[in-house]
Amino acid sequence: MEVLKVSSNSNPNKVAGAIAGELSKNEQVELQAIGAGAVNQSVKAVAIARRFIEDQKKDLYMVPSFEDVIIDGETRTAISMKVCSVNIEVNDEVNDEVNIEAGNE
Repeated sequence: MEVLKVSSNSNPNKVAGAIAGELSKNEQVELQAIGAGAVNQSVKAVAIARRFIEDQKKDLYMVPSFEDVIIDGETRTAISMKVCSVNIEVNDEVNDEVNIEAGNE
């Protein structure tokens, strides 16, 4: 699984493109962020990536967790976000009900 390291200076549109591109090749991608600004950029990138893949009738879900990482010999706590895509099926006849089916499992 590809790990995308996101900083507070990361462009969320570029990170979103990387997420969409990686999910076209693999089942999931992991975002790793340290600090509030980096977490903010990561969440914005996931929201933007949803727009990028909606025409493929897919949606995203994200599972956040804490992860210890070593940077320059020092242990830091990062937020890890595992992002996966799912196929969606819209049933227009039943009050626009949306059925989600897990993809690539």
